[in-house]
Amino acid sequence: MKISIERATLLKAVGQAQSVVERRNTIPILANVLIEAEGNTVSFRATDLDIEVVDKAAAQVERAGATTVSAVMLHEIVRKLPDGALVQITADNASGRLTVEAGRSTFSLATLPKEDFPVMASSEYTANFSAPAPVLRRLFDKSKFAISTEETRYYLNGVYMHVATGEDGPVLRCVATDGHRLARIDAPLP
Repeated sequence: MKISIERATLLKAVGQAQSVVERRNTIPILANVLIEAEGNTVSFRATDLDIEVVDKAAAQVERAGATTVSAVMLHEIVRKLPDGALVQITADNASGRLTVEAGRSTFSLATLPKEDFPVMASSEYTANFSAPAPVLRRLFDKSKFAISTEETRYYLNGVYMHVATGEDGPVLRCVATDGHRLARIDAPLP
């Protein structure tokens, strides 16, 4: 794999990915970000087995491929590169190394095989929806007061989102409870 990408674009994508990586290092691959380059797009995928983040960015792909590398290390390197730098990333799966070059700086990081990266099953989702960010924010803001904060009731520590049928058609419904209070809020789907 060999790509060229602008520092700001790379920093945003890797920053998103490294925000969910496993910090405890019980499973080494969970500390890595999966980088896949194909066509003119590079995708950055990270997971802690509970949530998964995928960010796609435009890049000049000279050689397609995929590898995994430490998300925190890559983020720290890219963060310290000068603004406006063009970053070249080269992965050599045979040697297990990823090289990051920008200007006179060159960094070499250890990689793990992409086959070791966990694949989150996407076929088990029964509904898909698309909603503007302000709508989602309003739904969460109005339902979060009822989310349980007790560790013993971990099954109530979230918001249940589902597509339901409302009076005027399909709605995105958010429901939360702590066992004493209940919040239910709907937003029409486009």
